[in-house]
Amino acid sequence: MAKFRFRLHWLCILVLLITTSVQAQTDTIPKRDTTLSLDTVPAATHPDSIQIVAPDTTLRILNLNPYITLHVDSAILYNLDINRVDSARYFWFLKNAPVGLKINKDEGILTFKAEKSLFLSGRLKYDQEYRVHLGVQNLSDPKERVDTFFTLLFYNTEITLSQIKPTISSTVIIEEGDTLSFNIQCENGNFPIESITTLTNMPIKGYTAIQKCNDKFVWPIPYDFVRDTDSAKVRVFNITLIGSDKFYNRDTSVIRVVVRDALNYPFRLQEYQKLTKDISLYILQLKFTFKELDKKVRGTKKTRTSFDLLSGTSALSGTILSTSTSESSKNAGKVMPSVGVALVPVKEAVSPVKTYEQNSAAQVRTSIKRLEYSLQDNALSGELDLEILNKINKLRGELKQVQVSLIDVPMVDTGNLSEEDLNKYFNNPKVNKKYKLSKN
Repeated sequence: MAKFRFRLHWLCILVLLITTSVQAQTDTIPKRDTTLSLDTVPAATHPDSIQIVAPDTTLRILNLNPYITLHVDSAILYNLDINRVDSARYFWFLKNAPVGLKINKDEGILTFKAEKSLFLSGRLKYDQEYRVHLGVQNLSDPKERVDTFFTLLFYNTEITLSQIKPTISSTVIIEEGDTLSFNIQCENGNFPIESITTLTNMPIKGYTAIQKCNDKFVWPIPYDFVRDTDSAKVRVFNITLIGSDKFYNRDTSVIRVVVRDALNYPFRLQEYQKLTKDISLYILQLKFTFKELDKKVRGTKKTRTSFDLLSGTSALSGTILSTSTSESSKNAGKVMPSVGVALVPVKEAVSPVKTYEQNSAAQVRTSIKRLEYSLQDNALSGELDLEILNKINKLRGELKQVQVSLIDVPMVDTGNLSEEDLNKYFNNPKVNKKYKLSKN
């Protein structure tokens, strides 16, 4: 039994030695690397061979979305990741970030809360792309760095309608002859106003219609816009502006225009000048008519004076001859007074008294003086006389009254006499003395 155990022990030792020897021989045989042998084959000889690419060691951000959209009153929690295990050795930072956007410098967690107050205050805007620059830096190696960017856009689901804003109050008071002018501004909402329609509740002419934002409404108001039948000498109408966007959402603005009656001074000035010219011409006609009437009265007076002198001479001669010693002279003296008496009816027959002509001449002269005084009293005072309309009415009334009073007096043309000649005759002292009122 002991001999059997001894043999088994040596047998185990022998098996162990053989196994150790085989394993040693196997480890000493070089291993054949098939992959290495394939890589050493030229590509031209083996076009289908597989090339081993070196592993990518460039620092990259793995989960960055290049375009981020956020709703108002929403929040974002974005955990950025890089292709590094030891991310604690890297520093995260932002450039040109909008208000409220932050990033954790150690972990790269991007946070933002889009509060509505930021948009109401104007710090942030809807539908505007914010380009945010993002970077990550290795704190140990300055060369290992990533610089990139992403776009951030905020949107709002609330519908804000666009509005039109005239640069004028809702009620405008203006006078005739002025120009109504104002611009149209637009306060754009979600969709801008694309077209504007101009409407008026009464027909007006010559105005510039508004078709789009920033257009200008221009209307020169004519002087005859306010009618005589309008109450309080004003005329009221409305201008309605209707703006619409591409979805036909409308905004309306109404402007109430009150037009007051005003004096058309250029036209009234022309009317005044024409009236004064007509009156001056009428005065010249009256002066020439007065000259012709006075000429007739003056000729009759000379004839009658001649008859009166002849009659007086005959009576005086008869008286003188009646005291003569000669009978023939006494007889002639008795006849001479009868001759003077006989000349009286002859005088009346030959040159009767021109009562009508004399009265007409006096009336014409009075009318001339009246019109001249009216022209002086209603002369314009300065370049812009606001009483021009009253003065026109007064002059027109005076002219009408004179023409009515002289309706029976025939008017004659001035002939070849000039205004200077007629004024010289009219202002002659002898003529003035003849028609001057006596004290008695």
